Amino acid sequence: MTVGCLALNASFEPLTMVPLKRALRLVIDGKAEIVEADRERAVRSEHLALPRPAVIRLRKFVHVPRRFRRQVTNTFLFARDSYRCQYCGRWSFELRPRESLTRDHVVPISRGGLNVWTNVVTACSSCNTRKANHLVDECGMHLLHTPVEPHFVHLSWAVRRLTPTQSHYIKLFYGAEVVQQLEAAERRNGGRLPLEAQQL
Repeated sequence: MTVGCLALNASFEPLTMVPLKRALRLVIDGKAEIVEADRERAVRSEHLALPRPAVIRLRKFVHVPRRFRRQVTNTFLFARDSYRCQYCGRWSFELRPRESLTRDHVVPISRGGLNVWTNVVTACSSCNTRKANHLVDECGMHLLHTPVEPHFVHLSWAVRRLTPTQSHYIKLFYGAEVVQQLEAAERRNGGRLPLEAQQL
C-alpha cells in the first residue's frame, strides 16, 4: 500500500492523509508548508524541484466538523473492534475463505434496535447467521466487549497506515496512548489492513 502525505491543520492537528499530488499542489499554491520530507527522494518538474513531502501543515486553520466521523460504517466499526468477531473472538485473518466480517445489531432492528455505536458489533458471518434476529442471551452467545461509541481519533487513524514520522505527529497531538492503541490494532490484524480501509 502506498503511504500518502499526512496533512496537519494550522494548529498541528492531524487532519487526514492526502495523495502526493494533492500535497504538492497545496505547497506550490502557498496553502501549505512542508513540515517533514524525504530529502533523498525529490519530486521534479520542468521548472521546479521539491523534497517529497511526508507531512504538510495548512497555513490557514480549517474548521472540521466532528459529527460525520461518528457515523457507523463497517470500515470504522471493524476498526473499533480491532477486526475481531465480538462473539467467537476470531480475527479477520483467521476466518475461513467463505466467511467475512459483518455488522451485527445486538438488539436486532426488527426488535426495536437502532443502528448506533452502542448497539452494533463486528461479527463473523457464521456468528451473525447463528444469532439471526435473537438477543444475545436467547441464543447462548456472549459479547467479548460492550459496544461503545469510539473517540473520533481512533476512527480516523485506525484505518490508516502511517510511517514512523507521521505517527510522531499523531503522538504529539493526541498522546502516546492513541498511537499504541493504533499499533496494537494493526498487529492484531496481522499487519494487514482490510481492503475497504486500504481504499479510503
